[in-house]
Amino acid sequence: MKKMTGAFLALLLLATACKKKDDGCSYDACATVAPQAEISAVQSYISQNSITGAARHCSGAWYKILDPGTGASANSCSTVTATYRGTFTNGNQFDAGTATFSLSQVIKGWTNLVPLVKTGGRIQMFIPPSLAYGAADYNGIPGGSILVFDVTLDAVQ
Repeated sequence: MKKMTGAFLALLLLATACKKKDDGCSYDACATVAPQAEISAVQSYISQNSITGAARHCSGAWYKILDPGTGASANSCSTVTATYRGTFTNGNQFDAGTATFSLSQVIKGWTNLVPLVKTGGRIQMFIPPSLAYGAADYNGIPGGSILVFDVTLDAVQ
């Protein structure tokens, strides 16, 4: 029994020593790009509403950093706590609250854009349909909707 325990510990030590230093997060935020028509529609919304300082992400979503934050940085696989408000382009709110979730389990627009701010930061996100819920209706959100979010990154776990 003592020899088995020693062999097990040696095997465990070997396995641990050979383990790669990888956080398991290998997400490419630029791999999925919104169609040009959606990108143009978001850009038109930004222009028509005189939103200055917005930038285009490589995925085709648009964002405006309202406060970069000073705390911890998230990556696309981080678990975060965020306070948010989601509206349609007509200003009607469809959701709001504070929630904790993994950025790998939400719409691509969030996965791509939330890591642009640090804890305490605030970002306004303009997400084309293909980086949100697509063409199908989803929980009261009509298919093909451009979504606007105001997000404060409260914590990164």
